[in-house]
Amino acid sequence: MKDKAIRLAVVIAAMVVPIASAAHHSFAVFFDETRQIRIDGTVASFRFTNPHATIVLNVRGEDGRAHEWRVETNAPVVLQRRGWTRDSLQAGDRVVIDGWPSRDGRNYMRLRSATGADGRAIGAAPFSTNDD
Repeated sequence: MKDKAIRLAVVIAAMVVPIASAAHHSFAVFFDETRQIRIDGTVASFRFTNPHATIVLNVRGEDGRAHEWRVETNAPVVLQRRGWTRDSLQAGDRVVIDGWPSRDGRNYMRLRSATGADGRAIGAAPFSTNDD
């Protein structure tokens, strides 16, 4: 009976590990590391949650209309090491975000750096394509 329980545990682990590892995606799959873009907008929300914190911005487009952008950041623990807190951004804050655009052309990007309306950097240093 003990042998069956061990075999069952091994089979379950073998099924779960690939699923868990696939849940964390590669930077290069979603973002174009050969290009950088800058957007200027108003924070709609900032979620300081795992696996990646997210910023939603309202950005005025060339057509004069507001467009929603989603900015993926690093995990909160990595952000904290760079001086970010869950209060670093509030709805209504004006910010400039530099980062890497999505490969599929959606209004989606990966954060490199953020600057507040006062011109000061948010956080201690910019991120790179391989910060975990």
